[in-house]
Amino acid sequence: MSSVRRGSSDGPAPGSSDEAIEADPVDHARSICLRQLTMGPRTRGQLETVLRRQDVDPDIAAVVLDRLVDVSLVDDAAFSQNYVRSRHSRRGLSRRAIGQELRGRGVTDEIVAEALEGLDPDDEIATAHALVARRMSATRTLEVQVRTRRLVGMLARKGYPGGLSMRVVREALLAERELDELETRFLEGLDVELSDAARLGE
Repeated sequence: MSSVRRGSSDGPAPGSSDEAIEADPVDHARSICLRQLTMGPRTRGQLETVLRRQDVDPDIAAVVLDRLVDVSLVDDAAFSQNYVRSRHSRRGLSRRAIGQELRGRGVTDEIVAEALEGLDPDDEIATAHALVARRMSATRTLEVQVRTRRLVGMLARKGYPGGLSMRVVREALLAERELDELETRFLEGLDVELSDAARLGE
């Protein structure tokens, strides 16, 4: 009596995931996207990358993604606006750095530009000043050249242009020196007042 082989290579086994994919590839692609969206907002480009890695047919991926856009489950403009606010306020990133990150997530140049319009250039400069101010005390014992290099490097890593970084750091260092001079004059003034008071009390 010959034995019957189960799970022959002629096709996917009944009830297998491969069979489900073949039965409804659109539903399979949609499930992949929805699982991604349960973990947080995603751009269309990010979902396209995930579907491509899962070997989803590009035409099917386009159909599913178009539908998700239609029902506002995927909205690159809203994602980008929130992303700009979050990355600038929490990490102090510059417009340039945020734009690069959004493009890396598949957002178009047009949408990136519109989102970055919400970040005022004056706010960006103020953030650069605040970032330097927070690091000034930690570098106070270093030589001026070393402090300048470290502070400018910190701003550069956050995407700030070299010219702006140098100007912000220079202004911070000059302000600190002026403050030290004022403190010195104040202490010298106290010494004079104390000396005069001592002489009057003799």
